[in-house]
Amino acid sequence: MNCNATYYSYKSTGAFSKIVTDYLEQSPLLKEYYEFTPDIEGIKQSIKQRGLFDTNRKVLVEELRKQYVSVKVTPETTDNIESLLSENTFTICTAHQPNIFTGHLYFIYKIIHAIKLAHTLNESIPDCHFVPVYYMGSEDADLKELGEVSINGEKYTWETSQKGSVGRMKVDKGFISMISLIDGHLSIEPFGKEIGTILKEVYSMGKTIEQATFELVHQLFSSYGLLVLLPDNPSFKKQLSEIHARELTEHFSHKILSETLATFPEEYKMKATGRAINLFYLKDDLRERIEEVNHQFVVSNTSIVFSKEDLLKELKEYPERFSPNVVLRPVFQEFILPNVAFIGGGGELAYWLELKNVFKFSEVPFPVLILRNSFTIVPKKVSTQISKLLFKPSDFFMPADEVKNILVKRESGLVLDLNKQKAAIKSSYSDMRSIANAVDITLSKHIDSLEEKAVKKIEALEGKLLKAEKKKYDAQIRQIQKVKHSLFPEGSLQERVDNMLPFYAKWGSDFIQQLYNHSNSIDASFCIIEEK
Repeated sequence: MNCNATYYSYKSTGAFSKIVTDYLEQSPLLKEYYEFTPDIEGIKQSIKQRGLFDTNRKVLVEELRKQYVSVKVTPETTDNIESLLSENTFTICTAHQPNIFTGHLYFIYKIIHAIKLAHTLNESIPDCHFVPVYYMGSEDADLKELGEVSINGEKYTWETSQKGSVGRMKVDKGFISMISLIDGHLSIEPFGKEIGTILKEVYSMGKTIEQATFELVHQLFSSYGLLVLLPDNPSFKKQLSEIHARELTEHFSHKILSETLATFPEEYKMKATGRAINLFYLKDDLRERIEEVNHQFVVSNTSIVFSKEDLLKELKEYPERFSPNVVLRPVFQEFILPNVAFIGGGGELAYWLELKNVFKFSEVPFPVLILRNSFTIVPKKVSTQISKLLFKPSDFFMPADEVKNILVKRESGLVLDLNKQKAAIKSSYSDMRSIANAVDITLSKHIDSLEEKAVKKIEALEGKLLKAEKKKYDAQIRQIQKVKHSLFPEGSLQERVDNMLPFYAKWGSDFIQQLYNHSNSIDASFCIIEEK
C-alpha cells in the first residue's frame, strides 16, 4: 500500500462537536473538568499522580496470564504482561465494546492510537515503560448496536434470540451463516482469503463473543505489544466492591454528576446523565438496572428483589454480578489498570469531562484524556476521480452541493453570481433610506423590508442560473456524488460507518501498518491517507 498522508485540524473538518474542538484548543470553559493537559507534560504529571495510587499489579498480571493461555502469545505480549509488575510501568488505554467483526473503523483507530502513543512515550520518557491496552466493554447489552456491521455498503445483522451481555453471547448458526456471506464478498480481494480464515478461526461455533473478539484483536495487534483486558472477571470486580457498596447505599455518582451538570457550560450538549444507581445486575443472560423502590432493591424487568442487607451480601459473595454503567465503568477501568492516559472518541471525551468529581470521590486517579486519531482512506480509484475533477480530498469536507457549485462556476465561462448586482441594489436602498429618514425616520424599517425582498429575489435568480448551468456538467456532478459517498458514506465520516474488513482484504496487514505509520501520538489532527 503506497500512500500519501495529509493532516488537518479537527475544527477545519466541520465534523466534530464544539466541546471536542474547544478541548483541543484548551478553552478556559473546560479547564476545571479535567486534571492534566493532553500533552507530554500532562502525561508526566499523570505519572506522578498515578505513582501514589496502590494498583494491584499482582492480580492484574495473574489474570492476564490466565487470559492469554488460550492463544499463541508473541514475545512482545509476554514482555508487556510481565512488565506490569514493575512500579515504573504504566498503561495507555482505550476501550470499546466487542462489536462483531470490530464494528466501525474507529474501533481499529483507537487501538492503533494507543499503540503509537505507548511506543512514542517509551522513547520520550525512557525511565518508564508504557504498555498499550484495549479494555473490552463486553458487558454491554445493546445487541442492536453491537450486532450490526456495514461492509462495502451492505449491512449485516446478527439475528439471535440470546439476551443479556453481548460479550457472554455465543457464536451460533446464524453468526456462522453471516461469516459465510461476508467471506464470499471478501475472498475475491488479494488478502480476502487470509482475513476470511481468521474470522472462521476466531468466531467458531459456541465461542463467546468476548473470547472471539479477544482472539481477533490479538491476531491483528499482538506483534505491536497490545494487551487486551477482559474486565468481566470476579478478581477485578472484587477490588471495586467498596465503591460499588457506596454506590448502592449512597447513590453517590448520580448526586455528584448532577452537581457537575448544573455548572457545566451551557454551550455543550450533555452526554452522561446517569441514573440514581449506576450499576446493573449481571447474571447468566441477564443485565438489568438495579433500582431502589420503597427501601428495597429491585432488578428491572425481573421478579428479583433484595433487601439492603441481602444486596450487600450478594455483592460480597458475587462481585462479578455487578456491572457498572457508563458513569462508573471509567472508574473501574482506572482502578484496575496503572493507567496514565485514556484515548477516546469525541463522545467519550465529552462524558469523561463530566466525571472528574466522581473519580475524586472514589479516590481514583483521573487520566490524561486524548482524542483518538481519525482517518479518511482514499483508495486509488477514488483518488484518480478527485484529481480529474481538479479537487483535493479535503475539499469533500464541504457539503456536496458546495463542491458541485464550485465545479460549475469554475468550468463555466458565464457569470453565475450576481454579487455586483446585489451590491448595486444595496447601494440604491441605502440612498433611499437616507432620503426616507429625512422625511420620516419610521420609514426606515419599511426600506429594510423592501431591500431584503429585493436581495432574496436576486439570490433566487442566482440559484436558477446555477441550476440551469449544472445540467451541462451532469457527468462531473455524478462523479462528485460518488466520491462524496465513498468518503462520507451515509453522509457521515467514513470511520463512523465502514468496517475494516474490506480494507484488510485489499491490503492485508499493511493496512494496519500504514495506519500505525501515519498515526499521531500526542498531536491532534485529522489524517487523510490517499493511495497512490
